[in-house]
Amino acid sequence: MERSYPPRDNSCTIPISNERSSQLLYPRYYIQEDPVAIARRLGILPGGQWKPLNCYPLFNAQNLNYRIFVIEQSPMREFNRAKLFNVGYAEATKINDFHCFIFQDIDLIPQNLNNIYACTKMPRHMSSSVNTFRYNLPYTGLFGGAIALTRKQFERVNGFSNVFYGWGGEDDDFYSRLQSRGLQITRFGPDVAKYYMMIHKKESPSNARFANLENAARRYDTDGISNLEYRVLNHQLRPLYSWILVDV
Repeated sequence: MERSYPPRDNSCTIPISNERSSQLLYPRYYIQEDPVAIARRLGILPGGQWKPLNCYPLFNAQNLNYRIFVIEQSPMREFNRAKLFNVGYAEATKINDFHCFIFQDIDLIPQNLNNIYACTKMPRHMSSSVNTFRYNLPYTGLFGGAIALTRKQFERVNGFSNVFYGWGGEDDDFYSRLQSRGLQITRFGPDVAKYYMMIHKKESPSNARFANLENAARRYDTDGISNLEYRVLNHQLRPLYSWILVDV
């Protein structure tokens, strides 16, 4: 059973879900369906864009105006997750004046519908409760997996570092950037911020991550979206998302 507040000024109603309607979502419940059929059924525009047609979306409801970008790296260099997030920000702002950015690893599936995909007054760690960590937060400074920031917050810290090639370190660097600018993070409760990590092959940690973290503070103003360089190799508006292949 659901109830909602009455709409104001043609704004979207805000669903208040009880425990039954916010039951957890696990991969085994997902039905294999053609992406084109899904997009047609849900009214998703090419490139993974959707917005409600009968109201103006509010950020405190899951009735959101959104667009999904999937940034894929060419195999020419070691994987650079942080730089790909910077690329996603740069490409998104070329086509729209987005206010809120959700940076999420592709292997994470949210498990609670009350985990609102929107930004708050403080940068938000959305995935603080993941099954691979037994739904516990490993350490206070963890700020990875799925995070939400406003455009102003992201630009204030100059985005992510571009130097972290290979696995590890970029999340801790980004958390330090936020701290250096006086931006404290927030988290929803563990029952809400639950994610399921899909099984995949783990990458070997980069040996350079410790050295990059040691001298990180000296690069905050010069290493990030301010000096971002990349080359777009392919760009496709797929049924459920905008796919961009880049060389970084």
